[in-house]
Amino acid sequence: MERTTLDLWVGMFVVAGAAALVMLAMKVGNLGSYNMSETYQVHAYFSNIGGLTPKAAVRSSGVLVGRVTSISLDTGRYEANVVLSLDKRYEFPKDTFASILTSGLLGEQYVGLNPGGDSVMLHNGDEIKQTQSAIVLENLIGKFIYNKAEETATPK
Repeated sequence: MERTTLDLWVGMFVVAGAAALVMLAMKVGNLGSYNMSETYQVHAYFSNIGGLTPKAAVRSSGVLVGRVTSISLDTGRYEANVVLSLDKRYEFPKDTFASILTSGLLGEQYVGLNPGGDSVMLHNGDEIKQTQSAIVLENLIGKFIYNKAEETATPK
């Protein structure tokens, strides 16, 4: 009887550990439960989206206000068309600024919205005109190395 009780406790511990791993994987993969009752969609065009993926968070002042619905290439503009699904509880002015930012140790990318001061609000299907693309680390390193090489090449 004592062995059965021990086996039961070990089994419950293993199941609890597996459940914790699944929850952690969903949190890291941005698959957590965020239910937006009613949403509206807006478009934002970026020249470089870095590692942004569908279902990535859309945040304003750190608050989750929506998700990235889809990402596609606009062949007319040759820019990434990012469709954002925003909760209807949150209205943003037409001159809102969208940028791709990185958070956390894992480098998860998300879209950050900085509202402007316009009195006209964004509606379903509108476009966010002011965007800032993702910062590519390789480009920054290249510019830094090029500037350092230029400094040493020019005598003072």
